[in-house]
Amino acid sequence: MDHKSSPPAPSSAASEPAASTDPLAKDKKAVLQVYARMWQEQAEAYAQTDIKGTQLKRYATKEALGRTMGDLLAMKREGTATKGAPSHTTRVLSLSPARKVPRARLEDCLDISSWKTVKKKSGEPQPYPSNQPLRYKTTIDAEKWGKRWMITKITTHGNRTC
Repeated sequence: MDHKSSPPAPSSAASEPAASTDPLAKDKKAVLQVYARMWQEQAEAYAQTDIKGTQLKRYATKEALGRTMGDLLAMKREGTATKGAPSHTTRVLSLSPARKVPRARLEDCLDISSWKTVKKKSGEPQPYPSNQPLRYKTTIDAEKWGKRWMITKITTHGNRTC
């Protein structure tokens, strides 16, 4: 299974400026929250190997969920699921609120070391491929549709560790 689009725990945005000094703080906080919620829902989907009962589609578009859907099909075929959730540290790289459709770009450092793949029936842990980095960067694109941010694209950079 390719873990590169898998669910980290809620985001840490320590580098974000305080609301009083940053006019974009409200939008930055909102897009980071949507991204964190998407990962929480995605962790649930990987644990049950299905998106049924999750709200993934509320936070991410079909394009952003493409790899997740492929992973879930492979996991069903292999009889695997996940336990736990990765952690991540996310920051806003850019935000363009004045556009007709506001856009944001995020960067995330995913840490999958605490997120395990197991055989569904036995619970037996399944090792990561030997070339799988346990921490790597991901770039995320988001758009504001009406009053709600949506994750539109997730690009993994497995060769860029963090």
